[in-house]
Amino acid sequence: MKHSTSFLAAAAILGLAQSAAAQTQIEFWHAFTGRLGELVDEQVATFNGSQSDYAVNAAHKGNYSETLNAGIAAFRAGEQPHILMVFEVGTATMMGAKGAIKPVYEVMSDAGAEFDPDAFIGSVKGYYTTTDGEMLSMPFNSSTPVLWVNRDKLEEAGIDPDTDLSTWDKVGEVLTQLNEAGVDCPMTTAWQSWIHLENLSAYHDVPFASQDNGFAGLDTELELNGPLQVKHVQAMGDWAQDGKFVYAGRRNEGGANFRAGECALFTESSAGYAGIKAEATFDFDVRPLPYWEGEGSAPQNTIIGGASLWVMEGHEAEEYAGVAAFLNFLSSPEIQAKWHQDTGYLPITSAAGDLTREQGFYDENPGTDIAVEQMTAKEPTANSKGLRLGSFDQIRTIIDEELEAVWSGDKDAQAALDSAAERGNQLLRRFEQASN
Repeated sequence: MKHSTSFLAAAAILGLAQSAAAQTQIEFWHAFTGRLGELVDEQVATFNGSQSDYAVNAAHKGNYSETLNAGIAAFRAGEQPHILMVFEVGTATMMGAKGAIKPVYEVMSDAGAEFDPDAFIGSVKGYYTTTDGEMLSMPFNSSTPVLWVNRDKLEEAGIDPDTDLSTWDKVGEVLTQLNEAGVDCPMTTAWQSWIHLENLSAYHDVPFASQDNGFAGLDTELELNGPLQVKHVQAMGDWAQDGKFVYAGRRNEGGANFRAGECALFTESSAGYAGIKAEATFDFDVRPLPYWEGEGSAPQNTIIGGASLWVMEGHEAEEYAGVAAFLNFLSSPEIQAKWHQDTGYLPITSAAGDLTREQGFYDENPGTDIAVEQMTAKEPTANSKGLRLGSFDQIRTIIDEELEAVWSGDKDAQAALDSAAERGNQLLRRFEQASN
């Protein structure tokens, strides 16, 4: 019996459609574009191609804040995805969203999936677990701040590119030399609150907020206006007035200036590696985040930024089985090692870090292990475990406003940080009341 070409084509299309329909569909909303978005798509395609039971559909929903808001709005409409990427400052908000989330430890247990929370790096895992050690969300893209150095710019200014930049005092001396040599941008930064207040506090083992930075209860108050924080912010304010520190914006606007070769020093996430490696035409290296010698217990450990993956309530058991399989895939040593090497994000498990070292990546790319060492050299303390504060996204906006007043010379550090604490505490009280 003969079949027409059109009939065979139609049958093939129908077969593909039936095959796709047979797969359990998993919706994954994230905040990545550009190279990071491409790498997420690659991970999803690899998972989908590795098995035939589930099909993950990844969708970009805007920046971190926009993705969180999209997820909240979708849940209220009963149209929530299975997996939602939420940046670390949204952790308390997600924990307080009663009935909206299904904790990862429950997802794994209900699915009968093999899952070992102890496989995750302690300083990463701690951010997303309960006080009993139960994992609420899956760490995904975790980074920590480091100091990026334009070696060519230092050399052009007559400075040894290997000069010691381990402390802020030594950084200050180099900034003066760069300024005197006529460098227009001695230093810039990304994510000023995260790096120069949140991580500054953790790295010196001093509190950013009471109640173990919010981990021990909702009745927390900001303590970001202590002597250490005031000292650091005032130093940066003075540098800004002298042209030694150039402020570019609240997010990562300074990254473009550094990648273009305009700035000598740049405090930024370790995840800046992907963009800097791709775009920089100068010799660069990465150093540990500087600290103030003799202050607190520095260097302690820095804390993470980035995001984790939250599982939303309201789906079927077979769909959660697919979610469990996908999350286990993302945290597997091979996938995590590749993600770490491609992006500069931390390997969230010890096995992924060990595999990266065995593959020779750190030997071939000196400095790429600094972020890992900075996070794991010491056990986290109550002050360096992380931050779990309600309305933290809005609190960061307040902090940004107050820091900008210091950089412009309109306020001194003490007045600005006192104001940030007072205004931020008002939001914390509202969050506490709404959660009780």
